[in-house]
Amino acid sequence: MYEKILVATDGSPLSDKAVSHAMDLAKLTGASLIALKVIPRYPRSYLEGGATVELSEIKRIEAQWTEQAQAVLDKIKADGKAVGVKVKTSIAKSDLIAESIIAAADKQNADLIIMASHGRKGIKRLLLGSETQHVLTHSQVPVLVLR
Repeated sequence: MYEKILVATDGSPLSDKAVSHAMDLAKLTGASLIALKVIPRYPRSYLEGGATVELSEIKRIEAQWTEQAQAVLDKIKADGKAVGVKVKTSIAKSDLIAESIIAAADKQNADLIIMASHGRKGIKRLLLGSETQHVLTHSQVPVLVLR
């Protein structure tokens, strides 16, 4: 049924639930798992929502975010190994999270995208946006959303 399942994670408890379901589904179907973490770029100017910070400090912060992302992905890879699921990991650096998830699924020829939804409603959803909603409406790959 599925050969490659992409699971998007942000390292949150809700995202961990999506990873767990993705792992179970991959094991059940014999699929490999692609674990993706998208990390944003640090705002480089006041107009982008960030304070003016030295370039060396920005690089240090971005390196720290990458290191934290890799730790999340390494845990997923170890969990996969423990249950016999082949896991490939990927970090995307972009402010366009939904587009990065869709692009990774296309590039990796994923059969399914699994991700969590934080379930925001009303004004919070309007103000904060919904990466999950964007993936649902723009992906050509089927999407399984967990809450």
